Amino acid sequence: MDWEDACEVLRRYVGSDSLRKHCIATAAIMRGLAVHFGEDADLWEAIGILHDVDYETVGGDMTRHGVEGAALLRQEGFSEEICRAVERHNHLLYGPYTQTVDRSLQSADSISGFLIACALVKGGAITAVTPGTVKKKLKDRTFAAGCERDRIASVNGLIDPTLFYEIAIASLAGRRDELGLR
Repeated sequence: MDWEDACEVLRRYVGSDSLRKHCIATAAIMRGLAVHFGEDADLWEAIGILHDVDYETVGGDMTRHGVEGAALLRQEGFSEEICRAVERHNHLLYGPYTQTVDRSLQSADSISGFLIACALVKGGAITAVTPGTVKKKLKDRTFAAGCERDRIASVNGLIDPTLFYEIAIASLAGRRDELGLR
């Protein structure tokens, strides 16, 4: 399983450009975190790219989201490790999380959109976003009001928040062309 295989599956099951970009952003952050934690970066990136593979299929039904994604990925021949992580990422059905990969996915899933919102305020320049920007905007509950800030904090205790923001920003900067950012 490689990046192209995962992207092909994502393209087949996810039609929304914005949801695809969200998955790419989450995957980039997962790769960055895997490198930091000394984990399998390709595996974590695949988990990130595929975590919402069923979201459109289930019509946003959070009682089915993740569970059906894991079943779909099993049919597609993905490893059980990927399937279980995709299934467990639905925080409304699972948790509290103890495994580093699960906590990382919670944080990456939530901060990806938050960082893109921060970049859009700066004219789409992800490279203009700093950890200071993130800290300031996290305190402003009216900014990206739908963002679940408690999920961003899922990696607290595993990694310093400032370092997490640095990794996440750098990870998105590495995929900025695919994300439509500068």
